[in-house]
Amino acid sequence: MVRVHRESARVLPVSADGEVLLLQDTDPGNPSRGAYWTSIGGAIDPGEDAVRAAARELWEEAGVRALPEALVGPVQIHADEYSWNGVDYSGHNAYFALTLDRGVEISFANLEPIEVGSVVQAGWWTPDKLRARGHRDPGRTS
Repeated sequence: MVRVHRESARVLPVSADGEVLLLQDTDPGNPSRGAYWTSIGGAIDPGEDAVRAAARELWEEAGVRALPEALVGPVQIHADEYSWNGVDYSGHNAYFALTLDRGVEISFANLEPIEVGSVVQAGWWTPDKLRARGHRDPGRTS
């Protein structure tokens, strides 16, 4: 099987009390997978660096504006293989952290057309809450 290589930038917004903001997503190419929680992020556009892509993705997927300089990291680099919307990917992901007030308004108004309807909701999670739901790794989609 041939996989599409994808460079991605992802953001882990963290509140003062240690919760991380995640998105609940679905895979339009695999509805039987059901909804799952994932970090905010997506592909790095041509000519864009990872930190600017992370800030852009935060705006597109959560409606939160942040200057690239406010992002910390990358705090982790992670390679994986995954499928989304019927396409198999080989991903290289740069994760950035951001301190974010838990009361910030989240908006899905800037989602890309393919994401409209697949992003279901946003939620704040502690590591204990994720473990209790059986999520060692909340997963990722884009």
